[in-house]
Amino acid sequence: MTVEILEPRRRPTQERSQKKFDLVLQTAREVLLDVGFESFTLEEVANRAEIPIGTIYQFFQNKYVVVCELDRVDAVAVRAEMARLAAELPTLDWPRLLDQLLDHIAALWVTDPSRRAVWLAVQSTPGTRATAAVTERELAADVAHVLAPLTPKTPRERRKIMAEVLVHVTYSMLNFSIRDGQEHAEAVIELKRLLASYLLAAEAHP
Repeated sequence: MTVEILEPRRRPTQERSQKKFDLVLQTAREVLLDVGFESFTLEEVANRAEIPIGTIYQFFQNKYVVVCELDRVDAVAVRAEMARLAAELPTLDWPRLLDQLLDHIAALWVTDPSRRAVWLAVQSTPGTRATAAVTERELAADVAHVLAPLTPKTPRERRKIMAEVLVHVTYSMLNFSIRDGQEHAEAVIELKRLLASYLLAAEAHP
């Protein structure tokens, strides 16, 4: 059974439209964080942004498309940081780069609680999960590219699967790390150990 991937009706091509698009997304993030996904409505987004509801519908069919777009936006920042660190490869000190990347992502989740709200929201329906999976795979493709010089003995197809595992485990662990009562710093340390051990084991047994 094919699940439709959720995309905006249209993306802005002019500065004025881009400002409206960005306003909708920023306001939607605030509403999602305040009320949770079940109570999240486009009407509330329009009220808070002080724009007509029709403006939102120009870009987004429903709230499910909105949260998927927020998920894409969140992935962009991670991909940018990964690209910055990848410029230092190849290097024998790759564990340091891995630590820096995970510290950067973990800090985003602590300083911006809406990231967890978005991550939880895209788990809500088959369509949002399928769309989030596409975003994860795009991020994983970047990870696979970074892994190439670190795991030269590993076949490309296996490296692709490894990258998808790394991305999925990282996001799951970050969600775990900021649950109520959880020691975030300790959870991130365990995540670093987990991923470093996985990469070393994978290269040792390609």
